[in-house]
Order: sequence, then structure tokens, then C-alpha cells
Amino acid sequence: MPHIEGIRIQNYRSLKDITLGKTSKNWNAEPLPQLITIIGSNGCGKSTLIDALAFLGDCLAEGVKSACDKPHRGGIERLLTRGQDHLIQFEIYYRHNDSSTCRGYYLCIGKDKTDQPYIVHEYLGETIKYIETNAFYLSLKKGHGDVKMGTDRIDVSLTDPQRLGISTFGNLANYPHIVAFREFLESWYLSSLVPILGHQITMIGAHKHLTRNGDNLANYAQYLSHYYPSRFEKVLQDIAQCIPGIDKIILKITEDNQLLLQFIDNRYITPFYAQDISDGILKFFAYLLLLQDPEPAALIGIEELENGLHHHLVESLALEMKQVTRYLYGPQILLTTHAPHLVDILTPEEVWIMKKNDHGFSTIERAVDIQMMKELSAKKKNFWYTYYVKQGL
Repeated sequence: MPHIEGIRIQNYRSLKDITLGKTSKNWNAEPLPQLITIIGSNGCGKSTLIDALAFLGDCLAEGVKSACDKPHRGGIERLLTRGQDHLIQFEIYYRHNDSSTCRGYYLCIGKDKTDQPYIVHEYLGETIKYIETNAFYLSLKKGHGDVKMGTDRIDVSLTDPQRLGISTFGNLANYPHIVAFREFLESWYLSSLVPILGHQITMIGAHKHLTRNGDNLANYAQYLSHYYPSRFEKVLQDIAQCIPGIDKIILKITEDNQLLLQFIDNRYITPFYAQDISDGILKFFAYLLLLQDPEPAALIGIEELENGLHHHLVESLALEMKQVTRYLYGPQILLTTHAPHLVDILTPEEVWIMKKNDHGFSTIERAVDIQMMKELSAKKKNFWYTYYVKQGL
């Protein structure tokens, strides 16, 4: 499974130029770990970072214009960093677990004469550091360029300047490296979980993965319970341990083939159904199930994990995420949070601090690179960040 080693984003809203991990700007930096947590005050750019990653996926799926014109983005004019007349640029460095080669993807988006977004430059290769060399799989400028098939370079031209080259060539078996990156990007799970959707009654049918908004919670639970009963049983054990009163969860199929989640509380004669359970419990259940996915997304992004959850449940999820990301072939998880008790469970190597500078642009820094926080974590082990906050340092 590929893991991201570095990200650089330029001129995307408040992200004028931010870098996490190893990129062309910081080639000697440490690669990103498998668990990444972004903290910072409201309005510092955490949500924008998550949206920027989602934007890449939307560009792949729908094209650049449709991605820019999503209602919450409002077009390329609103996406461009204010006061800057530059191009939106992305760099993604990643590595397969079975590969010693770090590969890079570069995407540059600008405006044409009619102020419509288009792809200025797109590159996929061994590294972006050597972008002018022949170590590429795809290199396009304004829709024209080369792709590599075996040892041959093939001249190509795309008819649609708003479609990614990896979308076109990533569906052709002749270009396995491009296919692999397209599949990597498509697999990113950037959660927009809406617990209320878990209350809905659905028709039977096992679904292999949890949807991003969680509206197939019962169907995904049915899949895990049927094909991976040990994983499903672990979730049930965690639920029973963390939430007093819930002793068991049963999947019930009605006579008209509807699928119901029954929550058994031994203090009551009749079970509760998902429609009667709190949003917080359903959210906790959904995230536990997500972490037991036998074929997880390469990247899981969750914004403000703590929303709607008791802090003990947040701590339980954080510990489970630390466990899942210890495996080399496990997912990479990116969190944003305002919860000090969650951050206290982590190490400074897993935490980035985001702020706004005097010009209104987002900045980001690893906690471990702040000497005082590094010393506090070494002394405190637990509660290092809470101590930092309370001291107002």
C-alpha cells in the first residue's frame, strides 16, 4: 500500500505555500508518518488542508472545472489565494511499501483567457526534484507532452484541458505506474460522516466499504460480520467495553428484506434500533468499523474526530488508530482536532501545529521541531500538550 511521504500545496485559499514532510522544497526532511494530526485554532486552515486533498480527488473524478465549481468552493477565483496572481500547485510524494523508489506527482492549475480553470502542467515520475529529466511516466504541459510505455516515450495530446492525464492514461493497462497512482488517489477516504444517515433503514446487501457519509453503515456492518466475523467481533467487544449498557449489536433482516441494527441493553427487555441510538454512539461504531476494513483506503482523512463524542471515546479511537497505523501495510491516517486529550496520546512526531501569519496565510510546523514541546513530551510522556496549553507558551 502506498504512503504519502510529503505534501506541498501552493496558492489554494489560505494555503499560500505549506509543506508537510519530504518535498522538492525540503528534500532532506523526514517522510510523513502513518498517523498525522493537525492542530490549531479555528480559521487557521485545517479544513482548507482537508478540502485541498479532496479537491485532488474531485479533479480526477470530474475534471478541474467541476472540482473548482463545487458549491463550497465557488470557482477558481475564490480558490486562488487572495492578493496572489499565481497558479494553484500540488506536489505529492509517495512510496509503495515494497519499493525503494519515492515517486512524485505534480499538478499546476491556472486560468485561461476566459477565466476558466485548466491544467497548465501535470507530471508523474520518479521524483519531482528531477522533473526535467526522463525519469517520468507522464509529463504534460497544456495538454501536450509524453507518456512512457516500457522504455519508449510516446507523444500525446489531450483534447480536454480540464481533464487530468492520470484520468485518461490511468485507465489503460499499458501504463501500470499511472494506473497505480490513479488507484492510490481514488482510494483516499476523506470522511464526511453524517451520523444521522446511520439512522436510516436500508435494504439488505453487503457493502465492501463504508461510504464517506456513512449512509450504508448497516450494509457495511453486514459485510464485515459475514466475511470477517473476527473483525466484527472486535468492534462489538470495543463497543461493550467503552459504552456502558450496550452489550451486543445484532443485524436483523425483516420480512420485507430491510436491514436493521439492533443494540441490546440487558437492562431492558426490548432492543434499541439504530433509529433510537444517539448520533455519538453511531459515529463511534462507524469509525470502529472503518478501522477494521480488511482492504482499507491508503489515506483516511477525518476532520475534528472529537465532534459529538465523549472524550473517553475519542481517546479509545485515537489508541485504535495508533495501533492500526503501526502496521507497514496499514492505512495512513490524517486527523484534525481541537482536543488536547487526543493530542496527549500522540507523540510530537505525529503532530503538526497550524497557524495564520501576519499576512493571513496559513503556516504549519511539526511539534517535534519546537524544542520546548519536545522537552515537555520527554518529561511528561502523557499530557505534554495539555501542559503546553495551560502554560500559554
